[in-house]
Amino acid sequence: MPVTQETIDRLLEQISQLLGQISSMQKTIDEQTKTIARLEEKLNKNSRNSSKPPSSDGFKKQDRSLREKTGKKQGGQEGHKGTTLSVTGDPDHTVRHEPFLCKGCPHYAECMARSEVAETRNVIDAVVKTEVTAHQAICVRDCPVHHTALTGKFPEEVNAPIKYGKNLQALVIAFNTVGAVSANRIKEILGSVFGVPLSTGTITSMVSRLSSAIMPTLDKIKSFVSSTDVGHCDETGARVDKKTKWVHVFSNEMYTYLTLSDKRGKKGMDEADILPFFKGIAMHDCWSSYWKYPEVTHAVCCAHLLRELKGMQENHPDQTWHKKFSDLLMKMKKAKDQSVRDGISSLSEEVLQGYSSKYDEIIRTACEENPLPAPTPGKKGRPKKGKVRALIDRLSDYKDSVLMFVRNFRVDFDNNLAERDLRNIKVKLKVSGCFRTDDGAWDYLKIMSFVGTARKHGKNAYEAICSALSGDPDYIFC
Repeated sequence: MPVTQETIDRLLEQISQLLGQISSMQKTIDEQTKTIARLEEKLNKNSRNSSKPPSSDGFKKQDRSLREKTGKKQGGQEGHKGTTLSVTGDPDHTVRHEPFLCKGCPHYAECMARSEVAETRNVIDAVVKTEVTAHQAICVRDCPVHHTALTGKFPEEVNAPIKYGKNLQALVIAFNTVGAVSANRIKEILGSVFGVPLSTGTITSMVSRLSSAIMPTLDKIKSFVSSTDVGHCDETGARVDKKTKWVHVFSNEMYTYLTLSDKRGKKGMDEADILPFFKGIAMHDCWSSYWKYPEVTHAVCCAHLLRELKGMQENHPDQTWHKKFSDLLMKMKKAKDQSVRDGISSLSEEVLQGYSSKYDEIIRTACEENPLPAPTPGKKGRPKKGKVRALIDRLSDYKDSVLMFVRNFRVDFDNNLAERDLRNIKVKLKVSGCFRTDDGAWDYLKIMSFVGTARKHGKNAYEAICSALSGDPDYIFC
């Protein structure tokens, strides 16, 4: 049967429709493939291969680590000087344990007279005791000198018929802030241990009064940390009064300064009132807001970069550059650490130039493996680079800041110092869930700034709080 032109035209039209459908379906498949890859990459992210916090990992076991295996066994190494519990001074009580067969023996006194201590074992215990100090105002009637009645005055801190002493107050405040224990639990625990009634309102008032008492000291901490040569910056979210707010930290080896803001970015940093006037080196992650301070010399946290590179290795195993870059960072770190151990304060210019050249070589390889996407015809704007190319461009743009730690030995490899200063806040939020008021959050941050600074000066939290309650908060600087 001959094929007519009409049949050919109909078949050609059907083929054209099918080709259009295939093209549309291929486009959908390509988009879905990209979406699946993006979601898989997001799903695979955790605290060890991205900037996500450890609290987001949940209960899933994570056995990946940025640390390279050394081949050493776990635990203390050979030659390690161990420590053990020891007792200083004379014991408060002594209990003698005599041989059982000596009891009732007619030679008991004779044997005991020439006996000796074979071994001593100490038991350390805490004896909980509540002391009540009665302050009495003495009245002398008809003074023969002044011809009037004279009455003694109470100390300024004894301003009510019944007061809580500074030791008990310090313990309550330390539990609530450093210990992250809720007011209800403090009321239950200390009430049963000491037999002293404590209301949650009283506990909150104690914390608030200490927060006010340490304000002059906090101003000094802010001044000290603002004038430092190298400072560490970071921020973390916190739920306050049913809203997400941001805690900003600026710290160094000796001082910790925490503030609260509604904003995470530059506005929140401006409110902290340090970075706008800071002239030193600021260590931080690659959060864009930090780069809006041109007067600051920036240093990038390489631990953040290692986590991102770890994620690239897991999600893009076909690429080669990320492993090379991680190895370069660790090689520079080891060279710096060895120089510090040898008492050398800097690397030679020749060594630094070698690292710089290797850095540029890896970035060139990375760009070749991840070329910029071509513009899509008919679509406005620049095409999305993707996370891999965005990281490469960051490493290229911020090269001087990434290499700062190896060029200036005062700069750390990572931003762990600031992260440690924020860690207790996450513990507090895990326990309590949130801060109920702005005032409560501010009180907590002020006390943690004070306590954090005290620790860096060799003072423990309880000791620092007691000194502040005694009217000497600057004791932490001694």
